[in-house]
Amino acid sequence: MAPRGSQRVVNKVVAENRKARFNYEILDTYEAGLVLTGTEVKSLREGKANIAESYASDEGDEIWLINSYLPEYLQANRFNHETRRRRKLLLSKREINRMRAAINREAMTLVPLKIYFNEKGRAKLELALAKGKKLHDKRETSKERDWNRQKSRLLKTGG
Repeated sequence: MAPRGSQRVVNKVVAENRKARFNYEILDTYEAGLVLTGTEVKSLREGKANIAESYASDEGDEIWLINSYLPEYLQANRFNHETRRRRKLLLSKREINRMRAAINREAMTLVPLKIYFNEKGRAKLELALAKGKKLHDKRETSKERDWNRQKSRLLKTGG
């Protein structure tokens, strides 16, 4: 029989914000813990979360995840959680101060990239300090992506 710890999947991604890399230029990433209730963790383990429309906000001395969607856990009955409630992010004071300075001084945004479970089974959020792309930058990104796709097709066929 295998040891209990080896049954876990390491860094299992639960939700990913794929549009963030297209809409924003990612400058720095941070790993933050999430303050969750029991039903939220169970709902995350089912893998139906959505962070596509969410963002992080600096309020007071804390960073909050706003507008993330964690569906209700069906077996929880009346003890369920709100699906779109604000969730506190766990970061060190140094990281919070660094983020606050970048947001205020350089007009950057805090964008959640993905929610995953780490090796210990704890829910973590990958948070990015990002700057919004202009329309011409987005066009350039899509042209580059198309060219790389065509290039790989050409190399694969040998022509």
